[in-house]
Amino acid sequence: MNALPALLDHLVLATPDLATTVADFARRTGVAPAPGGTHLGLGTRNHLVGLGGSGYLEIIGPDPDQPPPDGPRPFRIDRLTAPRIVTWAIRPPDLDAAVAAARARGHDPGAVRPMSRRRADGTLLEWRLTDGAHPSGLVPFLIDWGTTPHPSAGLPLTPLRALTATAPDPARIRPLLSALGTALPLTAGPTGLGCTVDTPRGPVSFGLP
Repeated sequence: MNALPALLDHLVLATPDLATTVADFARRTGVAPAPGGTHLGLGTRNHLVGLGGSGYLEIIGPDPDQPPPDGPRPFRIDRLTAPRIVTWAIRPPDLDAAVAAARARGHDPGAVRPMSRRRADGTLLEWRLTDGAHPSGLVPFLIDWGTTPHPSAGLPLTPLRALTATAPDPARIRPLLSALGTALPLTAGPTGLGCTVDTPRGPVSFGLP
């Protein structure tokens, strides 16, 4: 079963210990995440697993081969004590038009800024994304890969079976998702994101119980 939400680009599984989390993912699923690359200056690197279609899971954590960054690492990695799915990204057909439409509907996704990372084979990937992350992580940021080859190509695969989320007040989150042209299964509870993937060892869940 493939349950990718509308416009899903990727889920972000952040961790304080990248090597341990990647090894744990491989042990639980029987699928080894592929090395992604380094985010120079941010002090992070990632590994990737396909979720089906062009969706993927990004496992991101501190890069031991980089010096500590001048500021905090992205996704509040420095504050984490355990891995968790911290947010997700959508890929609209036209990033700038999607930002303008969201603002017209009462939600500001933030400014659009360029980013890049270098893959293990030396290839430089460049993209643009919005930087107005919602504090809950339940409202996605927007991303545009431009002419860069999409990171999902050729990845090991664990198809997304379900994406789930909880919020103390789901009614406050749903209009923000609608403003971005997407949706998320939301139920009442502590703020959190979870997913279940199909694997050679059966369904495996991360995040929410």
